[in-house]
Amino acid sequence: MHFIPEELDDYVVTHSENEPELLQELNRETYQKILQPRMLSGHYQGRILSIISKLVNPKNILEIGTYTGYSALCLAEGIQVKGELHTIDINEELVDFQRKYFDKSGFGKQIFQHIGNALDIIPKLNTTFDLVFIDADKDNYSNYFNIIIDKLNVGGIILSDNVLWSGKILDTTFKKDDTSTPALIEYNKLLKNDKRVETVVLPIRDGLTISRKV
Repeated sequence: MHFIPEELDDYVVTHSENEPELLQELNRETYQKILQPRMLSGHYQGRILSIISKLVNPKNILEIGTYTGYSALCLAEGIQVKGELHTIDINEELVDFQRKYFDKSGFGKQIFQHIGNALDIIPKLNTTFDLVFIDADKDNYSNYFNIIIDKLNVGGIILSDNVLWSGKILDTTFKKDDTSTPALIEYNKLLKNDKRVETVVLPIRDGLTISRKV
């Protein structure tokens, strides 16, 4: 989704950091072999995730929604030497694909994969986090926030993807079987009104929210 003219969008991407070679390889293989490759964060958003992580310099990172591991590798670029990145996904079929690229990256020993329901897994993680990336089933975004917030260190950052949902969040006449749109509308209200965080919505790709715990 483009929020600015495509030519200007291309200019922005061209004048931003290049996509690392390993991520180019991951990108290509995802499009060749994996269903729904549009779920990949991709070059530009990946560089945004990378630079935010480098600014935060987190000790521990939590990612909800691994897919093929692209965003996890971008986030890992800013992690501390003794830090850990825990990434959760429901799809066990992608574990080996993810691990191949994690190990190629040099961050392999710091990245821990978890398979299953994030709402069950997160309470069992015996650590707190400096950076969290939410990019999973939209229906549970508010639930993820509520279970994460007490595990987020003061000053920690939550990044939430797809918060503009191709503009559907402006549509109050969504179909009855569309549960994602109302869930995201409620989630965006939650971030705006919850006094534990300060939030800015960025119109990047499909919408990326930065929330900082105060």
